[in-house]
Amino acid sequence: MNPKQLRELIIRPALHTISAWSPEAEDLILGTAAQESHCGRYIRQMGCSGSIGAFGVWQMELATARDIYDNYLRYKPELKRSIERLRGLGQSITEALTGNLAYAAAMARIHYLRAPGKIPADLAGQATYWKQYYNTPQGKGTVAEYMDNWVRYAK
Repeated sequence: MNPKQLRELIIRPALHTISAWSPEAEDLILGTAAQESHCGRYIRQMGCSGSIGAFGVWQMELATARDIYDNYLRYKPELKRSIERLRGLGQSITEALTGNLAYAAAMARIHYLRAPGKIPADLAGQATYWKQYYNTPQGKGTVAEYMDNWVRYAK
């Protein structure tokens, strides 16, 4: 997927819809897409089926999405209404994460809203932030891989 279009037509409007836009957040969500799915080359985690594995351009697992609803959005009704408007009627969470780009971008941003600290402005800082709070220290991704994928897929 063209990263300029992903940024301008999907990420930026989605983040504005949930009132969570900043230049750093926009870059981080684009970088996360570059790392997780090569900006949309993969929309389903390889080798997984059913509700197991990760979904969409941001490769979010169903358990993570449910945790966002159960432990974050339930205490933020206005944000929950905004994300539900993006999700639309009749879509399951996994369907929306897989095929609804605006919803999936917003869910990735909400995931980061739960992380402490400010989003770094520089690439190395964002790569480290992604590793700590999105991929987790136990995840297979690396800071160097994120930075390489940013250059390869997001620039």
